[in-house]
Amino acid sequence: MDEVMSRALKESLTLDSRPREKALAMGCDKLSTAELLAILVGSGSRGENVVELCNRILTDHDGKLYLIARRGVRELTKNYRGIGQVKAIEIMAALELARRYQLEQFDETTQVTSSQVAYDYLRPFMNHLRHEEMWVLLLDRARHIMHRERISSGGTAMTAVDVKMLVKPAVELLADGIIMAHNHPSDTPRPSAQDDHLTEKVSNACKALDIQLVDHIIVCRGGNYYSYNDNNRL
Repeated sequence: MDEVMSRALKESLTLDSRPREKALAMGCDKLSTAELLAILVGSGSRGENVVELCNRILTDHDGKLYLIARRGVRELTKNYRGIGQVKAIEIMAALELARRYQLEQFDETTQVTSSQVAYDYLRPFMNHLRHEEMWVLLLDRARHIMHRERISSGGTAMTAVDVKMLVKPAVELLADGIIMAHNHPSDTPRPSAQDDHLTEKVSNACKALDIQLVDHIIVCRGGNYYSYNDNNRL
């Protein structure tokens, strides 16, 4: 019995250091995030096997994949021995596939019935960003999403927005309503004075064009966001 248990333990330890074999034996859903990442990375470096390396990468990023996505190829290769340019690109490609997988639940029939739906739709586009971007969602009369468009991209604290460029897609595509949204890389959802001023300017422009400003959403990570509509500020 002891021999059988010893053999089983040895096999388990072997599988833990060989994630591909573990995936074949048990299924990918039984692998930890580090083990899944290790399959992409393939090998570690002298003194650190691939699972240990991937555990260290995850630990350095609080166990969050979106924080790894923010690092980019250059920073990964610079900070982790054993992660060359090819491996870093493979990691980024896998994370991008995951982001697109998230988006597959949404299609042209998606109806924005609440700020939560809008946030869930927008989050994959903004969650990983280290800089601010402004996006606009165009809605039909029933609030189905007709189109999405990135309007501007800026720095870590702000992005310049031309109101005319923001409402232009809505005019061209004859949208009945819009949702404007931008992210705060600091993950503080509280709107700034500049956010308030821009919201007022866009609201006035929409009224002049007979387009409804449905919401302005500030996107942060971890399910955190601010909705001007929910706070009765439109």
